[in-house]
Amino acid sequence: MSLFAYDQSIREEGYDILCGVDEAGRGPLAGPVYAAAVILPPQAELPDLRDSKKLTAKKRDQLFDQIREAAVAFCIADASVEEIEDYNILEAAMLAMRRAVEGLSVPPDLVLVDGNRLPGSGQREQMVVGGDDISACIAAASILAKVARDRKMLELDAAYPGYEFARHKGYATKLHYEKLEELGSCPAHRESFLRKWREKRGSP
Repeated sequence: MSLFAYDQSIREEGYDILCGVDEAGRGPLAGPVYAAAVILPPQAELPDLRDSKKLTAKKRDQLFDQIREAAVAFCIADASVEEIEDYNILEAAMLAMRRAVEGLSVPPDLVLVDGNRLPGSGQREQMVVGGDDISACIAAASILAKVARDRKMLELDAAYPGYEFARHKGYATKLHYEKLEELGSCPAHRESFLRKWREKRGSP
């Protein structure tokens, strides 16, 4: 079943205004976690739409604009590094998802949530495990969240030069750890994610 056929099958159950929600950035050592909520019309023409992880950065950038133009409504939200530290990454991701749904200009009949936990947005919600590879509106949300977060990492690259955030986007790559060894952490880092690194180095 295609992404759009899946969404249409849900609409035929009586949920005309269908919203997809996904997050980006749970795993990195730095930067906010992002989420997006997207309501696509049944007739949306997005033939290249698929899970953001299966697309090149260039194609995601193209789809970012196409999705926003095609959408009935969309909202991109985030939870800050401080909120990640205060609540933990899972709760922060749920917070970003709630903010995205709450920011929609059109209330959905049903929110399809990628993953195995519901954020509690106050709207009717349904989990779809692996949803970004199943549902068109979730795939669209995954792209908006991913591109928005990558663009934020470009801003952090300019704010904290030397860490190469533009290259590794905050993920736990060899390059990122090399920069941490050289420069230490900065305010963009999630300190709770660096505990094992600090323990290995024997630093507080």
